[in-house]
Amino acid sequence: MKNITTRQFRILADHMDIYQFMTNIYEKDWRNGVPAPFFEYALSSSWMDKSYTHRNRIWEDQGEIVAFCFTENPVTDIFFNLKPGYEELAEEMVQYADEYMPHIDSKFQLKLFKGQKAIIEAARKQGYQQVGENMDMIYEYDKPLDYKLPEGFRFVEQGKFDVAKSMECCWKGFDHEAEEGPWNGDAEAGYHLLQAPHATKQYAVAVENEAGEYVCWAGMWWVPENNLAYMEPLCTIPEYRKMGFAAAALSELYRRMKPLGATHMTGGSNPFYAKIGYKPMINWTSWKKEQ
Repeated sequence: MKNITTRQFRILADHMDIYQFMTNIYEKDWRNGVPAPFFEYALSSSWMDKSYTHRNRIWEDQGEIVAFCFTENPVTDIFFNLKPGYEELAEEMVQYADEYMPHIDSKFQLKLFKGQKAIIEAARKQGYQQVGENMDMIYEYDKPLDYKLPEGFRFVEQGKFDVAKSMECCWKGFDHEAEEGPWNGDAEAGYHLLQAPHATKQYAVAVENEAGEYVCWAGMWWVPENNLAYMEPLCTIPEYRKMGFAAAALSELYRRMKPLGATHMTGGSNPFYAKIGYKPMINWTSWKKEQ
């Protein structure tokens, strides 16, 4: 007999249990919710507003976590992870999100995946309608990924990358320099991120030019329980784009992760991924309440 109780997420106490819960219910198409690194990466990053994490809610059955409703970035995007066999909680979860999760400037929306049928149905019943969707891709490791680096560039020795250089690469690679000005040299956010409990920095890939500047960066969060190579983030600085560096970096990740037992690697929705052999897999949908 089920004995369901609820409580609020405690950022200093519950993260490890949530990580294990997400690992336990993981499916390649995210039908039960996001994989574990998705949440840990956000919690460990400077770009996430953590002031609303106390509103995240946990559902337990006799002490076992079976459901989780939470924010990511922006805090008005609401996610749900639900263990199979507990679909009856879906309506309560959506109702909780509707009443208590942060509503700011009418931006509130539910981020659901196509396979989350019970939650999608609950959202419809409570007046939500789909307002958008996109498809992320994955690379299946049943075939090699083997794109070469252009001449004059090299992979930094595995596990020996410079944190400050990687942070500068990400600053430029995500166009912050053009929008906010030059990188200020403060790498503390990078050091902080690398201390996440499940960070696997030893597998990250950095590409450098002859001057020692990092031109491409690919992070890796290895989840052996799920045979999952969770790639995050991936960027190339503007002047080196469309030259094959991202494909080469992902190929190097393939070479590093395949021997460990990885069967698939995450990507994104950019057409670039399809061009190098990624396949559509993770169907995101956005839902807002009818006004």
